Amino acid sequence: MSKVGGERLGSPGDQVGAGAPNLPAGLSALSWVVADADTGQVLGARNAHWQLPPASTLKMLFADTVLPAVPHTASRTVTPEDLKGMGDGSSAVGIVPGGTYQVPDLWRGVFLRSGNDAVHVLAAMNGGVEKTVADMQRRATELGAGDTSVRSPDGYDAPGQVSSAYDLTLFLRQGLTDAGFKEYCSTASAQFPGGPAGPGRDKPFGISNTNRMLSGTDGVAPYPGLIGGKNGYTTNAGNTLSEAAQRDGHTIVVTVMNPQDTHRDQVYTEMRALLDWGFAAVGKATPVGTLDQAAAGGGARAKGGAAGASSGSGSTSGSGPGALGWSAIGVGAAAVAGGSGWLLMRRRRRGQA
Repeated sequence: MSKVGGERLGSPGDQVGAGAPNLPAGLSALSWVVADADTGQVLGARNAHWQLPPASTLKMLFADTVLPAVPHTASRTVTPEDLKGMGDGSSAVGIVPGGTYQVPDLWRGVFLRSGNDAVHVLAAMNGGVEKTVADMQRRATELGAGDTSVRSPDGYDAPGQVSSAYDLTLFLRQGLTDAGFKEYCSTASAQFPGGPAGPGRDKPFGISNTNRMLSGTDGVAPYPGLIGGKNGYTTNAGNTLSEAAQRDGHTIVVTVMNPQDTHRDQVYTEMRALLDWGFAAVGKATPVGTLDQAAAGGGARAKGGAAGASSGSGSTSGSGPGALGWSAIGVGAAAVAGGSGWLLMRRRRRGQA
């Protein structure tokens, strides 16, 4: 694994510093990172740089890239061409060709409903999907997110598309510096414009955030002080989730990737536990790394790691369990990830959560 951000972040398994409270029991995620957004200190991590499919959490990088590029005052009348290339079963907010949509409505579609249709319309406004993917890869490199290889703008499973808990935490921390990103990721519910397809269907309709830790829907209690973030799910990635929360003058950012425990809402259970742990650790625990890479001596990478993953060349060298070693992951994760190969895309896919 990469050692960007510090030597310990390139080591397999759980990494916590002196003075840290005990980690929560029952953490089953393949990878997680807890960091102080204000200082950039990484307070704890598990397999921080392990390259894994990101699902819709990759939309945070899409927002970091496209929010500054597409004027908020713009609008677009959607054509069928704008929606071409969406993956089968993609999540959608309900955009209708022929409808005219304002940019803020499109961003609400991205953040609240994880709408791949809204992503594709915004990508069209940014010059097209191919250009947007290249822009996202370049932005990832600028942010020091060397574990990330972008193949689709919306996070839908694609061969070679990977990120890491470290990189996704970078994307969320960067997003919090943009007023638009922060507003959209913290919005629990909104009205979305209807399309032009006949009487009654042109009326605005309500949408709620699929990030249930924010919206408090379907049995998940809202987390006190939560700012927001982005959730995702595909059959290949499992559940992924990045969140930021504030308490007592501190902002903690956490990413959880692919819990192996199959209990309902497990990703939210582990996220809640790690946010609580982060607030208990901040100011007390010796950090195990940093999101501010210059402070850690730049972008050193482990030999055989993912240095080329952000080049856009299609190489996935260093990704998957071979770069980490099964001994650090545990038998349960090996059983899940093994078999036909970690990065072989499943033929039957589900849309983004």
